[in-house]
Order: sequence, then C-alpha cells, then structure tokens
Amino acid sequence: MSLIKRLRRHLGWKLFLSYLIVILVGMVVLASAAEFVMPGAFERHLAAMAALMDNASQELEQDLFLNFRLALNESLILSALAAFLVAVAVSLFVSRRIVTPVREMMATSQRIAEGHYHERVNVPDELAWDEMDELGRLAVSFNQMAAQLERTEATRRELIGNVAHELRTPLTTIKGSMEGLIDGVLPPDAATFQQVYREADRLQRLVTDLQELSRIEAGAFQLNPHPVPVLRLVEAAVARLGCQFQEKDVELETDVPAGLPPVQVDEDRIGQVLLNLVGNALQYTPQGGQVRVNARQHESEVHISVTDTGIGVAAEHVPFLFTRFYRVDKSRSRAGGGSGIGLTIAKHMVEAHGGRIQAESAGPGKGSTFTFTLPIAT
Repeated sequence: MSLIKRLRRHLGWKLFLSYLIVILVGMVVLASAAEFVMPGAFERHLAAMAALMDNASQELEQDLFLNFRLALNESLILSALAAFLVAVAVSLFVSRRIVTPVREMMATSQRIAEGHYHERVNVPDELAWDEMDELGRLAVSFNQMAAQLERTEATRRELIGNVAHELRTPLTTIKGSMEGLIDGVLPPDAATFQQVYREADRLQRLVTDLQELSRIEAGAFQLNPHPVPVLRLVEAAVARLGCQFQEKDVELETDVPAGLPPVQVDEDRIGQVLLNLVGNALQYTPQGGQVRVNARQHESEVHISVTDTGIGVAAEHVPFLFTRFYRVDKSRSRAGGGSGIGLTIAKHMVEAHGGRIQAESAGPGKGSTFTFTLPIAT
C-alpha cells in the first residue's frame, strides 16, 4: 500500500502528518527569519560599538560578543514570534479541516433528532469506501443510519395507517348493520346477526394477531422445542384445511418421505406457521388449482415448502411479502383475507427456531413457493 493511500485511510496518520507539517513550517519560518533579521541587527549593534574601538582588545572582544548575543536574541525573538503566528494559522487551518465534518454531523444529528429524517451529511462521491479515512467512513455510516431511521419512521406511519384501515373496515360494517337494525331497515334475522358476528370475529382475529406479533417481536414468548415428526405437522395442517380445499375444488398434495428425521421445534408454533402458509396458498389459488406440500432433508435441516398454482407475485414484491400489512395489490380489500401479518408472524417464528423462510414466484399467474427450514432433532 502506497504512503498516500495509507495517509488517506487513517485519521491518526493525518493528524501526525499535520502536526509534523506545523513543526516543520515553524522551523523553516524561524530559520528564515533569523537568516534575514540577524545581519541587520548585528550591524546596528556593531555600529553602536564604534566609539569603543580605541579600547583594549579584550574589552572589545567582550563587548563584541555581548552585542552579538543581543543581536542574536533579538533575531530569535522576532523569528519565534513569526513562527508562532504562522504555526497558529496553520494549526487553525488543519484543525478546521478535521473538526468541520464532525460539527456537520453534530448539527445533522440534532436535526434528525427533531424529526427531519431526510437530513444527510456531505460525502465525496468520487471516493470509494477503501479510499476514505475514518471521518469519511463515519459520514457514510451516519448517512446509512439516517436512511434506516427514515425507513423505520415511514414504516411506523404506514403501520399506523394500515392498522387504522384494518380496524375501520369491520367497525364500519358493524356500525352500519346496527344502525340498520335500529332504524328497521335491516331485518333482525340470522343473516344480519351472522354478518355482524363475522365482522366482530375479524376484529378479534386482528387484535389477536397484533398481540401475538408484539409478543414475538419483543421476545416475550417461550418455545417448547422437542422432536416432532414432520409428517405429523403436515397431517395436522391437512386435517384442519382439508374441507376448505374440497369446498373450493383445489387439489392438495403432500410429499413427505417416510424416513425423514424429526425436527426440533415447538409443535404448536410451527404448526401455526405451516397452517398459515397452506391457508394462504388456498386463498390465492383459483378453483381447479393445486397446492403441494413438500419436505426434504438438506444436511442438518429439513426444508418444508408450500407450492401453489395461484395468482403468483411480481418479482419486485417478493422481498416485502413478510412485511406487516404489505399489499401486492394496493387496491385489494382484505374482506376475504386474513389480518395481513400472518407471514410476518411466520417469519419471526421460523427464525426463533433457528431457521429461515423465503418466498419465490415466477411472476403473476405462475404460482408461488414458500420454503422454510427447521433444525433436525439430535
């Protein structure tokens, strides 16, 4: 690594070089001033000695030496003063070059703390990461932190709006039904009460899911992992949703090898994950379609995938499917769907078991595949 690159990447070397420059500049100024000032000063003091030229040589030498010292001291004092002023100027310049970025970050951090999350510090675009010193890298990291805070704030606002929307829809239906009953517009029959019950049940599911997500994200839950056969997990999900598949005329297939080792999981929690994925596949697969649950061993993990022939997802939406309330179709109503956070809960549950979950889709109309991994029981 060249000396220039080393100096560019390390703030400590820059500080050392800056102070070295200050010292060298001071020495050069001191020597230069002494060189220019001392001859004139010596000549002035020597002229003052003209009246003493007739005295003894010893006295003359002593006076000459004394006046020389006076001349030298005068030149050194003037040189030191000049060197001090120049060193102060150079030190202020160097310090300002170092302190200014820090002050800029302080001012920007204060503005961010006041809620201006779009604020950023200036970073030279022409320098790569490995060409920056510590201050440059700190500025880049600061901007990354600010960008993350801005995204978090945007997510928080969107979350509040989504929760309000999810609550408003069933509440509006319940309120409208009750007003119709009070005004006598709607008949007080089983159909009306059933509609009110469905919307109240929707509200209850949403609140339950929000509470569950809050506990999971806060880590306020306990797992009870134990060896569980994968086939038992799959059969439980099929038993819960089998009738719904038959009613919608969607084929459900399973492929779980007999010799597959058990997984070390909390059966209820992972059963909820699998139930959610299979339920989503059923919801977004049209009549006559197919959903397939597959399990395979890969080294020390078991990969469980749920593949459907449903509506599919565009590539730009896939990375956000596990985000709370994320909608692929922003105009789509959730009247026939869940709370919108089932996949978020599934992601946290799988990761709490030390696994991973991912989504794949070839595009709209080409189906989707959700795959998650679980550790094998030892």
